Amino acid sequence: MAEKQNNKKKSNGIPPAPKFNFYWIYAIIAIILLSLTFLQSEGGVHKTTQREFESMMLKDGDVKRIDIIDGKYAQVTLKKESLNKDIYKKKLGLTGEQKLIGGASKVGPQFQFQIVNYEDFAKNLRKWGDEYGIEYDVHETNKMGQEIISWLIFFGIMIAIWMFLMRRVTGGMGGGGSQIFNIGKSRAKMFGSQGGESINTTFKDVAGLEGAKEEIKEIVDFLKSPEKYTQLGAKIPKGALLVGPPGTGKTLLAKAVAGEAQVPFFSLSGSDFVEMFVGVGASRVRDLFKQAKEKAPSIIFIDEIDAIGRARGKNPNMGSNDERENTLNQLLTEMDGFGTNSGVIILAATNRVDVLDPALLRAGRFDRQIFVDMPDLNERREIFEVHLKPLKLGSDIDKEFLAKQTPGFSGADIANLCNEAALIAARKKKKVIEQQDFLDAVDRLIGGLEKKNKIITKEEKRAIAIHEAGHATVSWMCEYAHPLVKVTIVPRGRSLGAAWYLPEERQITTKEQILDEMCAALGGRAAEKVMLGRISTGALSDLEKVTKQAHAMVSIYGLNEAIGNVSFYNMGDGFTKPFSEKTAALMDDEVKKITDEQYARAISILEEHKEELNQLAQKLIEKEVIFKEDLEQIFGKKDKKEEEEQKEEDSTVDEDLEDGFMGE
Repeated sequence: MAEKQNNKKKSNGIPPAPKFNFYWIYAIIAIILLSLTFLQSEGGVHKTTQREFESMMLKDGDVKRIDIIDGKYAQVTLKKESLNKDIYKKKLGLTGEQKLIGGASKVGPQFQFQIVNYEDFAKNLRKWGDEYGIEYDVHETNKMGQEIISWLIFFGIMIAIWMFLMRRVTGGMGGGGSQIFNIGKSRAKMFGSQGGESINTTFKDVAGLEGAKEEIKEIVDFLKSPEKYTQLGAKIPKGALLVGPPGTGKTLLAKAVAGEAQVPFFSLSGSDFVEMFVGVGASRVRDLFKQAKEKAPSIIFIDEIDAIGRARGKNPNMGSNDERENTLNQLLTEMDGFGTNSGVIILAATNRVDVLDPALLRAGRFDRQIFVDMPDLNERREIFEVHLKPLKLGSDIDKEFLAKQTPGFSGADIANLCNEAALIAARKKKKVIEQQDFLDAVDRLIGGLEKKNKIITKEEKRAIAIHEAGHATVSWMCEYAHPLVKVTIVPRGRSLGAAWYLPEERQITTKEQILDEMCAALGGRAAEKVMLGRISTGALSDLEKVTKQAHAMVSIYGLNEAIGNVSFYNMGDGFTKPFSEKTAALMDDEVKKITDEQYARAISILEEHKEELNQLAQKLIEKEVIFKEDLEQIFGKKDKKEEEEQKEEDSTVDEDLEDGFMGE
């Protein structure tokens, strides 16, 4: 306890000293060697010419000493009194009364020039020595040694740069995988027992996903008590593939397995096998399975396996020696090849199962494909309970209501929604998070940021209100359209207005339901036509949605009588179509026919309820946001049965009251 307190004091007081980096040692040594090699020979010596030396320095009697270097260069040292002459100060870069410092000091040499003819210069040197009293000497440098040192420094720097780049390529992490000689080692992190990192996530932390958890639990149960299965002759599945949209909890399930299994758990991503060097991926696969076999029973989890598991031979830019294909071949062999991996279970996750190689998906490698789908209503409520625990909530929070307001949300979306609601409440300086903050967060995530300062003219505002009122009116009058929640003309994101619906969570959808949804989507443009007599570009997203739905009816779901009971879903290779040109033309005609019929139907509905449409648009202009209750005031209850039941309940209550009064 005392040690922990001391550590806390250190961390809370003086900040810890930065870790020493050995790269600084390499840099300092390189700088010193370069300085010794390239700067020592030059020092502060200035260049001059032999002619200038003879005509000025020598004749004026300023030369004290001459040193001949390798018979090619002469270095000149001037007398002390001569150094104060202005001409030399100017040449040496000094002015006025400044004293000479640095390399051009009084010690010398100060100048150097190249000897034109060494024999003549040597003869004159003796004469100058006698005439001017000049000292001279001949030097021979060890050029071979200097060249060797220069080349050693050059190669040393290149090796250091190469090692630095290799460290960067291999990820720069510590351990075996970061060294260039260990580049083929596995980069998987080990969790669980036998020295691995501990994980506290369990199946209790995974909300929803009951079907997926049941299948995963069986694998964990086999590892804990294998005799229960082996005594009946059963074999554990060799692999399980978690498949589903992004954010649905595939990686979270794998974490729960690591926390529950209590066996060595190796985790890595599919991209960890991919490397710029040929053969490295296959080597890492071999090393991974070698480690897993040594610690068996064990589990290997490969996240985003589509990075290496793509179908072979379908990449036109790569030949047969593609590194990914080599890695996949090695993975296939290790999972179920000539030598079996007893005691090693493979878990993998992907949201692109359609691109995986068929050999990877066969029984014996991935015996099970566990589909992790988007959560339904009950599962969303459970996910909300998990993510709402750490938040400070108000008393008006209704988890059931929040679950209903978030159809199509994944677990990651719900986590983001809860965080966004907390941020909105903090922005409003609230002490607790209220239900309205969650509704604002839903609007923020689906519609985008509210743009209060967007400049909109009165005519544009009226057109937007009519457009959104058209959506609301048609959806209210269509039997199978999604229930309306609210309508707004407040700009959000790229949209100028929006109508929010609460989609029913259907497992199958009928033709009538799709047509009603298309009619409601075209209600905005139809309202512009009915009320304003003209149409605008505001229906872009509506037209895009309707076109996709019509194409799906015709070409995928077989809901069109002219095309018949055929489906072209996920057929063809992208270059050729699985149908003829005649069929394509017929499909285009049918798509246009469907959209035109629903547009005409929307206009007919709005013509019939033109007065109500106008009232709704006017209310939108005044309030900017209207809710289901406002539509009920104008149109009445949407469901006639509900309205009749309500009337019956009211009459029953009146009769009971009357009987009670008469009885008294």
